[in-house]
Amino acid sequence: MGGQWVAPRTDTTLEVVNPATEQPITSIAMGGAADVDAAVAAAKEAFETFSLTTKQERLDLLDAIIAVYGRRMEELADIISQEMGAPLSLARAAQAAAGFGHLATARAVLAEFEFESAMGTTLVTREPVGVCGLITPWNWPLNQIACKVAPALAAGCTMVLKPSEVAPLNAVLFAEILDEAGVPAGVFNLVNGDGLGVGAPLSAHPDIDMMSFTGSTRAGIEVARAAAPTVKRVAQELGGKSANIVLDDADLAAVVARDVGNMCTNSGQSCNAPSRMLVPAARMDEAAAIAAEAARNITVGDPREETTRIGPVVSATQYGRIQQLIEKGIGEGAKVEAGGPGKPAGLETGYYVRPTVFSHVTNDMTIAREEIFGPVLVLIGYEDDDDAVRIANDTLYGLSGYISGDADRAKAIARRIRTGNVHLNGAGPDFNAPFGGYRQSGNGREWGALGFEEFLETKAIMGYNA
Repeated sequence: MGGQWVAPRTDTTLEVVNPATEQPITSIAMGGAADVDAAVAAAKEAFETFSLTTKQERLDLLDAIIAVYGRRMEELADIISQEMGAPLSLARAAQAAAGFGHLATARAVLAEFEFESAMGTTLVTREPVGVCGLITPWNWPLNQIACKVAPALAAGCTMVLKPSEVAPLNAVLFAEILDEAGVPAGVFNLVNGDGLGVGAPLSAHPDIDMMSFTGSTRAGIEVARAAAPTVKRVAQELGGKSANIVLDDADLAAVVARDVGNMCTNSGQSCNAPSRMLVPAARMDEAAAIAAEAARNITVGDPREETTRIGPVVSATQYGRIQQLIEKGIGEGAKVEAGGPGKPAGLETGYYVRPTVFSHVTNDMTIAREEIFGPVLVLIGYEDDDDAVRIANDTLYGLSGYISGDADRAKAIARRIRTGNVHLNGAGPDFNAPFGGYRQSGNGREWGALGFEEFLETKAIMGYNA
């Protein structure tokens, strides 16, 4: 807070557990409302000067942050692997790298952004929205921290970050990086804690101008409810149950095998995971056999081993929920093609989940409705393109979507899918493109220019050019 590491106002601590060993790494202080008040006060004071910095000053600051972040990438990858179980290879190539990507993207957007425009005699100017409360999850921790912090800094905002208490240590390193890079005191403040102790008072705080939240839809509702009395801006990226439509002209063997791997990346702990695979009903058994073979070929194991494709899920709580949903799928009549309940052989210690494929799933089953957030794929049959669109849109969510097959057909179907993102024929993420969802997957957008604009307010000065 205010550029200093300070003693917490509470004496509560929480162990951070390595999900691969089930042993504590260290403990963190669990903040409370008094810590939130102090952090917000520091951010409010810093806003008076930081909001007036020039574009060039903020570009120079981002350059300094990018340089320090680049030097500490290996540390960041290592701690992410330890605290949330990602294979070290994934932590290097994607987890830590994503944070770097968002910093670089925010810098590029700022360099080209025009903050003022004339409309006749009126000047329209874009100004920083103010003091921002940021709440981030454990599954892609630096991705979510950087895609909020970077544009907020670029816009001239100050902020208070509450990272997930499940995987908070990467945020501590990130704070060290910002401090070393010369971020002015009070511009960035970090308060560890849980949703009740820190998230709720942050969301309700009268001196917070904007809340940016990533997490479950249930928690997002609580953030919005707490924020409503002060009418602050709320931007949310929430849950998903994304449909992956495999068209009847697609290379079934190649696409299904590829997308089983994509689904299981990060142990399936991605809000935009292609978790509902829609295949032609007449080819269900063929698709199921391909998916089962692909799932059985995924190496589950120690995140430090080079051969490991997926590590454990993040916690005992998460493991238990996944097991309950697997059992629910079996109970509701879905067919287990690979995996199933329990841990992989030889991995009794650690929160490891067997890569699981269910076939002959109907879209009314629990495993087709709820976000499992584990390496669990459901195969749903469809009759024609219209039926595939109907099933894809039959969900409370609308974060992402995937379509493989003839390019023109895929493009046409993409326009009918009610989601914030659609990936055609294996296209990957784009840091410059807006990321966010429809319906209960949230509101607002992150990443790129639209993500940057979330942190700006608009002012019209009439008569300015008279």
